[in-house]
Amino acid sequence: MAVQELRKGEKIVGTMVRMVRNPAIAQIASEAGLDFIMLDMEHGPYSMETFSDIAKVARSIGLGIFVRVPELSRGYVSRIMDAGADGVMVPMVGSQEEAEALASWARYAPIGNRGLSSSGTFTSFSGVGSDVPAFMAEQNKSTLAIAQIETKEGIENIEAIAAVEGIDVLLLGPNDLSISLGVPGEVMGDTVQAAIAKVADAAEKNGKVFAMHAGAALLEKWIPRGMQMIMESLDINVLKSGFSTIATKYAS
Repeated sequence: MAVQELRKGEKIVGTMVRMVRNPAIAQIASEAGLDFIMLDMEHGPYSMETFSDIAKVARSIGLGIFVRVPELSRGYVSRIMDAGADGVMVPMVGSQEEAEALASWARYAPIGNRGLSSSGTFTSFSGVGSDVPAFMAEQNKSTLAIAQIETKEGIENIEAIAAVEGIDVLLLGPNDLSISLGVPGEVMGDTVQAAIAKVADAAEKNGKVFAMHAGAALLEKWIPRGMQMIMESLDINVLKSGFSTIATKYAS
């Protein structure tokens, strides 16, 4: 499983899914060799039901299944975890307080105060069992709380965010970060690169996973700095690229 690989210090590779709703997307991703997919509920049209259907397939075949929720709220974080997510990512985390809220809602006690349901997709319908403390401890190890860092505020507060117990991953969103820093689209420029370096340093210092969702050029530049969670492209672009290859190959 993807989370276990991260816990062992290994890299995992995946992509964002924003359009495809068929649960077979999990099987296709796994067959292609990906370690995980992340469904985008911030910019995509997914419902809880659609996500849970995909999660059931992903969990049954051992594919990591993560979600970017639309915003920081207990309802989104807690429900998406119960719906089967191996990890939840909140966009634009900008402060220690926001990171603490994410950790609190995604983590069982004693780290957080996630509510305990008796059974569901998150247990693969096997139930919690009689040893509740052991179940809670195992769930805290086998799931991820992911803070997406993509604002000037997030960079300014990165040390405090990275120090929050229960936050596992600092994942950079370079496009929105470039906008927030006043250099829209200049993801390879000095301003954004300096900000990325601060996140990489904070992750290393605080024992967090350094991650990024970006294009190949930016990912390849920062993988040597210890990036463990690598997310390239999204389903729309992958499909478009494949279709374009066919169209170009047989163009008259």
